[in-house]
Amino acid sequence: MAKGIMTRVFITIDTEYSSGLYTGPGAADRAMNYSQSVACVTPEGPAGITHKLELLQAHGQKAVFFVDPMPALVWGVAAIEDIVGPILAAGQDVQLHCHTEWLAHAGSANPLPSQRTGLFLADFPFEEQCAILDYARTTLMAAGAPAPVAFRAGNYGANDDTLQALAALGIGYDSSHCPALVGGYCKISLGPDDRDPLWHHGVIEVPAGTIGTLSGGQRHAQITALTLAEMLAAITHARDNGRDSFTLVSHSFELINRRKLAVNKIVRRRFTKLVETLATMPGVETGCYADSPPPLSCPTRPSAPLPASAMRTGQRLAEQFVSNTLYGAR
Repeated sequence: MAKGIMTRVFITIDTEYSSGLYTGPGAADRAMNYSQSVACVTPEGPAGITHKLELLQAHGQKAVFFVDPMPALVWGVAAIEDIVGPILAAGQDVQLHCHTEWLAHAGSANPLPSQRTGLFLADFPFEEQCAILDYARTTLMAAGAPAPVAFRAGNYGANDDTLQALAALGIGYDSSHCPALVGGYCKISLGPDDRDPLWHHGVIEVPAGTIGTLSGGQRHAQITALTLAEMLAAITHARDNGRDSFTLVSHSFELINRRKLAVNKIVRRRFTKLVETLATMPGVETGCYADSPPPLSCPTRPSAPLPASAMRTGQRLAEQFVSNTLYGAR
């Protein structure tokens, strides 16, 4: 461990209704979508945000909930209040998320004069991105959230125009760049070696964490993509190499299979043990954007990810096989 270094871990949770489960604007449809995607109610009890908030509180840890307000286009602001309220009541951080898929369901409520729709923010020109993000920010605040200072695009689907639109709106941080997902939906002009927070097109870009793979690439630090051992090894590696921050990605619904409405006990245990371990891990603290955002890094060379390990990789493949066999895809 580098002397005097405290590495701040950001547990980021994309918190969202599912546009894929949307069947209509009625109250019953909203309640079902909330139950399956946000609260994640199962016969074994809830495994969504309420469960995570209780776990974080029990261990005195912080997390960042990137909340998508776009479903207000079809269900009104109350649908977003139901998400924001419990998070703020638990003392956790609410920041801005945005899935533009909801524009296809909005009809005349679409905030764009063109009535354009698209799957990703990067599908829209700068001026329309500004309008979408302004609507999203205004709606999130109408639901009770403080003015957001950080953002993540739905499906990481941002581009450089997105960053400039955020800067124009006074949102200073973005976390849409995922160095491990080369060729994915993110079109920000950064590459796989951009793993540290950096100034880019008017905002501080905070990349998602990664680890090295046996093939020479990287794997993204998502709760469903790495084992507990890999996540803890990656955080230890970041701490011991003097990195100021490390970002983990999760979703409100990741601890269950939504089609079966069943808890994925492997992933739930993984998340539980992660929070428990971080609470006692030397040289590490969890952070949030509201009061302790990631510091801007100026390394002389890119921070190296955790080197690949044949043993850890084999353990992950075995664990994922068991998880998929017992619980299926989420």
